[in-house]
Amino acid sequence: MNKTININLGGFFFHIDETAYQKLKRYLDAIARSLSDDPQGKNEIIADIEARISELLSERITDARQVVNESDIEEIIAIMGQPEDYAEAEETYNENTSYNYSRNTAKKMFRDGDDKFLGGVCSGLGHYFNIDVVWIRLTFLILTLAGFGFGIIGYIILWIILPEAKTTSEKLQMEGEAVNIDNIEKKFVTNLTTFLQK
Repeated sequence: MNKTININLGGFFFHIDETAYQKLKRYLDAIARSLSDDPQGKNEIIADIEARISELLSERITDARQVVNESDIEEIIAIMGQPEDYAEAEETYNENTSYNYSRNTAKKMFRDGDDKFLGGVCSGLGHYFNIDVVWIRLTFLILTLAGFGFGIIGYIILWIILPEAKTTSEKLQMEGEAVNIDNIEKKFVTNLTTFLQK
């Protein structure tokens, strides 16, 4: 008979048994130790990792009364990767090196709020279809001029339907990259560098 604990992970509440909680806590502590020493950056990366873990748990937990068990946490750790693997990857990281992970994530369609002209629809479509955003914008312009305003209507519909990629994990999903510890930290460092250069 195990005790269950209520936790708040990434803004969502979960019922988790005590052994699974201890395993998750050790995992998150190990990740925190393997990250760089910048406290602000570390906290944001940990928050993104917790948000991704809560997304993965939400996919598995269909009933609000269901308890997260140790096997659920082991599956999450298998998807996210081990902290030791991440620490080795960080030491050998080279900008020309790409890491292949066993689990490929499918791209999801989002609006790109970082590269937007109006609502980020064209940029999001460009990420999804691997097409330069200029060609997507030209297509909408042609559809607007030659299609009697069809481009404007289509753009507005997509603006309403598509969510904006706000979190790091959503931005990684938009670009078709695996949402794991290594990619979350790389994305955070890239965004921080871009912000500091402005």
